[in-house]
Amino acid sequence: MIVAAGTLPWFSAWTADVRAQFQEYKLDSSDRWQAQEDIDPTSEVAQLREARRALRIGDASLAKLLSNRFIEAHPLSPLRPDAFLIRGDAKRALGDEYEALFDYEEIARRYFGSDVFVPALQREFEIAQEYAAGKRRKFFGTIRIVSTYDDAQELLIRVQERLPGSELAEKAGMELADFYFANRELSMAADAYDLFVQNYPRSPRITKARLRLIYSYLAAFRGPDYDGTGLLEAKSRLRDLQVAEPALAQEVGADAILVRIYESEAAKLLATADWYWQTNDAISAELFIRRIVKQYPDSVACLDALRVIPMVLAKLPKSVIAGGPNYEALRAAKLRVRGTEVPPPASAAPSTAAAPAPAPAPANGATR
Repeated sequence: MIVAAGTLPWFSAWTADVRAQFQEYKLDSSDRWQAQEDIDPTSEVAQLREARRALRIGDASLAKLLSNRFIEAHPLSPLRPDAFLIRGDAKRALGDEYEALFDYEEIARRYFGSDVFVPALQREFEIAQEYAAGKRRKFFGTIRIVSTYDDAQELLIRVQERLPGSELAEKAGMELADFYFANRELSMAADAYDLFVQNYPRSPRITKARLRLIYSYLAAFRGPDYDGTGLLEAKSRLRDLQVAEPALAQEVGADAILVRIYESEAAKLLATADWYWQTNDAISAELFIRRIVKQYPDSVACLDALRVIPMVLAKLPKSVIAGGPNYEALRAAKLRVRGTEVPPPASAAPSTAAAPAPAPAPANGATR
């Protein structure tokens, strides 16, 4: 009896400690913590609370074990999404973030109405950021050598689709656009920045998106022998920027960029004229030179075109020449250098650069 009496205080203290672990507190109207009813240590809530506690103190292995047991033992529990989140967090803490994605995806696909839906998407976004920054997946759970390029963009797209209009979706949209930009996927980057500008016109990141959109269009233009759609888009966006944010447009040198676009567009027309000349189509070559002198009279390409136009006109019927501009007068006005007219080059090509042989076809057919 003495032994029993001696063990009673110890047992009472242990029971109180167990109860304290599962005691629930809530803030009242006066912002004071009030104890709620005791939680049964064997209940589902208590089991998950113990798993969370293990995760909080750094024992991820125990948290994974406890949450895994809960998922297996309670297939119909309303707390299953919480258990998946805990297990995913435990896997991630153990360095298995790719395995954790399966638990987060389970929540996103089957429990989108739960309280842990948004936290699960937040975890997916964080992993996507790591992958976008270059982190690789483990190969057979050991060495990180597996590319995560596709995983990064897929996760960032899913976050936007599942939580449209949210702050998290906005971050994912910018992260995806930056990811394409950093990897020189300039066409994809332009589309992503353009979509961001449309979806989040009042975002604090809108200035960055507008500038990156312009840079993406410009960088995607590979030269006069290629598609020039990006130049047109960049010019349009720059003019919009000059209207929306004139100070910023001046700061980034919008006028100088527009001059560069102007010269690039003219050079593209001259390259097309050169291609037609090399294919013995003097009529089409003259039509493109005509466009240059009318639309881009102040460009370097216009000067080059006027130097070679006499050779093109020599192969044209008089009816075509009569319908064109007065090239002789234009030459007299444009090609005077200190009172002496610059003679045309000896080359038989309209452009000053040697034409490739065989000549490539225009990037966009007859209207490239």
